[in-house]
Amino acid sequence: MGIHRCVKLVNKEKLKDDIFKFSIESEEMCNLAKPGQFLEIKVLKGIEPLLRRPISIYNVDKDKNWLEFIFQVKGKGTKILSEVEVGQEIDIVGPIGNGIFDIKNYENAAIIGGGIGVFPLYELAKELKNAGTKNINTYLGFRSKDFVILENEFDDVSTNLIITTDDGSYKEKGFAINKLKEDIENQNSEGKVPEVIFACGPLPMLKAVKQLAEEKNIPCQLSLEERMACGLGVCLGCAVKLSGTEDLQYKHVCKDGPVFWANEVEI
Repeated sequence: MGIHRCVKLVNKEKLKDDIFKFSIESEEMCNLAKPGQFLEIKVLKGIEPLLRRPISIYNVDKDKNWLEFIFQVKGKGTKILSEVEVGQEIDIVGPIGNGIFDIKNYENAAIIGGGIGVFPLYELAKELKNAGTKNINTYLGFRSKDFVILENEFDDVSTNLIITTDDGSYKEKGFAINKLKEDIENQNSEGKVPEVIFACGPLPMLKAVKQLAEEKNIPCQLSLEERMACGLGVCLGCAVKLSGTEDLQYKHVCKDGPVFWANEVEI
């Protein structure tokens, strides 16, 4: 359970027509934040929307005490949030999430993300690099050139950055999962297969990553995205079924996740 604070918006950037990066100032939250966690943000204006919006942490800057998150305007709540101006306060509960990315000094690690699922992977890549991971191979997939985002940022924290677009309008044509699979098969003979795979993105991509990890016997962590009404594990709206449990046992993405080992859950 995170802390509840009203924090000041200190920087606001419009990255794309409907995508914003917000920087808030909170030494407490920065000290608590771990890669993979998220924030529950109040977007109430008047009497609605009532529920907070869960948004992943993108970056922690402990030198400035800035916590940064990126979001896409998709509905009434995120539209209201996008209208907050620098200097105003935002009501936030966070950081939330007991399931976090496994940060270690790896020899080889693979990171794969798709669309807006790439946002929480930046802090992961940064912390893996800080932990001394030798090779960080990052695979980011987007629909087209118009949707490519954070290329320079990920390039700075990755040993190798591979970007794919579905239509081939930028960099490699195809899906990021195919490039990851191709590289794993090529690296197998060289003994450079990743010791771990980290993934966040659309559900079809996560399913494909989970299957690939199982086929290649590579440990894998998935950051799951579910609609979280409460963020506390009370409303049960973000339940995910555990693997190999005949009596239908579940965990909750908000409380137990959002990051799970792939062999833990059925998706």
